[in-house]
Amino acid sequence: MRRRRVARVLLDSPLPQLDRLFDYEIPDELAGDAVPGVRVRVPLRSAGRVVDGFLVELGEPDASDRPLSQLEAVVSPMPVLTPRLYALARRAADRAAGSAGDILRLAIPKRMVRAEKAWLAADPPAVPEVTGDARAWADAVLNEYPGLADELLAGARLAVDAPPQPALLDDGTPVGAWALLLAAAAVRVLAGGRSAIVAVPDHRDRAQLEAALQARVPADALVRDDAKQSGPTRYTAFLRALADAPCIVIGNRSAVYAPVADLGMVAIWDDGDPLFGEPLSPGVHARDAALLRQELDGGALVFAGHTRTTDVERLVAVGWVREVPAARRRSPRVVLTAQREGESRAARVPSSAFTAAREALVEGPVLVQVSRPGYAPVLVCAQCRHPARCPHCGGPLHAARHGAVPACSWCGRAAHAWTCPECSSTMLRMASSGSERTADELGRAFPGVRVIVADGDHPVVSVEGRPALVVATRGAEPLAVGGYRAVILLDGDRMLMADDLRIGESCLRWWSNAAALAAPGAPVHLVGVGGDIARSLATWTQPAYARSELADRAPLRMPPTVRVAALDGPRKTVDAALAELRRAVPELDAEAVLGPLAHGDTVRALVRFDYGLGTRVAESLRASVVSQAVKGRRPAKGRPPGAANTLKVRVDIPDLDL
Repeated sequence: MRRRRVARVLLDSPLPQLDRLFDYEIPDELAGDAVPGVRVRVPLRSAGRVVDGFLVELGEPDASDRPLSQLEAVVSPMPVLTPRLYALARRAADRAAGSAGDILRLAIPKRMVRAEKAWLAADPPAVPEVTGDARAWADAVLNEYPGLADELLAGARLAVDAPPQPALLDDGTPVGAWALLLAAAAVRVLAGGRSAIVAVPDHRDRAQLEAALQARVPADALVRDDAKQSGPTRYTAFLRALADAPCIVIGNRSAVYAPVADLGMVAIWDDGDPLFGEPLSPGVHARDAALLRQELDGGALVFAGHTRTTDVERLVAVGWVREVPAARRRSPRVVLTAQREGESRAARVPSSAFTAAREALVEGPVLVQVSRPGYAPVLVCAQCRHPARCPHCGGPLHAARHGAVPACSWCGRAAHAWTCPECSSTMLRMASSGSERTADELGRAFPGVRVIVADGDHPVVSVEGRPALVVATRGAEPLAVGGYRAVILLDGDRMLMADDLRIGESCLRWWSNAAALAAPGAPVHLVGVGGDIARSLATWTQPAYARSELADRAPLRMPPTVRVAALDGPRKTVDAALAELRRAVPELDAEAVLGPLAHGDTVRALVRFDYGLGTRVAESLRASVVSQAVKGRRPAKGRPPGAANTLKVRVDIPDLDL
């Protein structure tokens, strides 16, 4: 009997029941092209159609008489799915109770035929050469952290507090000192003949890192992984990362999956930024993907930032990540500022901060951080202070400028002739000041001074070193040549009022990142905030604040001291999944499950579990999702196919939000 060649294929399908390898026979005409990693097209008999997939591995030759469908076609001769990338996708999906195919859709860009043909026709990239000057520069930067260079080469897991100061490149381009540190680490790894991956939150951070690297590594060794790139450009960058020649990959959260051949380092800058959280299923955070990748591929793992998240601090506490301090501790000059006796409580800028800004404007720019964009992002009734809502959709009303007709932030409709439903008043009052209103107020207070607004609607990357007032929302602060001569952090008390478990560490991160833009010795005024979080900023001891947060959350079993999974769906479905989870993991205590509580048209339940139980909890929840999906294939009469597949599971949610 002829022994059939067998291909094991992962189907590109969103159906959870198809998240496994399927065996297909390789016909003789495709034997030469059907190699592991290529894209293939295969028949799906249960659906009566042809679907795409990846040939993951070749199975043992099969001489049995079991029925096997044949491969329909090999879509591309380029092996884009490496064994290591598939192993990472499988591990990440299993940990998050998701599908490996969902991970691969994030990691592997769509095929671009012309870009692929051009790549295959060109010569393979050469091994990059790092000059002696670049090596010496990298060593000099890394020497500020004793032992860091050796730890990188040894493949250690490290937490590094970046220097909180601005810097200038040789061509006068302003960057953060953190970009020089991570660029030096990447250059050091590349000089050792291995690849480096550096993931940053957004394009502003990527531009700084790219500028720090461009003059020190060959152009073809610097690979940009950015979802905003055009399809051909991103696919070409992916193919370059696949090559055997080492490179440096910089990009956003998906960069941690870059299929480099010999990984020497994965670094994540500012892992507390919410942009590192993946919104698409299965929602694996870039930090968790980097931890899994370091376990599988080796190499160093670096978490760098101006603050320390509780997630990284927990890893430091258990000894999984090692802290590397700087030889010389640097910190901004933070001043805790409150209103003096006799000052109006309505004054947003106390006299001491106002005086510091006036003196600093003689020398250069001053940064003023505010919490919200716009002119008046929140309006209330002038008589009863009830929040002003849109009469059509219930959304909050805001004012685009002074004297403008209020408009809804949700539907955009103008609220002509608004009337308060509580007291029937027709008068509105501004309850908060956005970036534009703050700019107007400061412009009147500092006549003749240039005022710059930087927010989502007015993006500004950098400002010159001449006097100017820069009013920016949190996270949108532009770089200043030579650093800001003063920084004023407003609305801190309002920021801390947000209903969020992690609002404290988020505020500390916003303030610390803004303080790091100040010139050495320039004052940083934190207005109207006290307590542990203010002392942590003033003494620049952010890891200590993270430790205190962990100590407070541990007795309450709050993340990240425990892992949390959320189940959403009809009550009957959620109850069945929870019952199965109790049977599969009897070690769960009586208070592990919160809910289910009504959540719109469905219910939501939260499951808290220790890290040691993670594998079994994820397996049970995934089995419930698959079971529910299979039931959805045979719907009741009158219901569309798939209507019963309503159970949604999300593992490692950051907050207890019922």
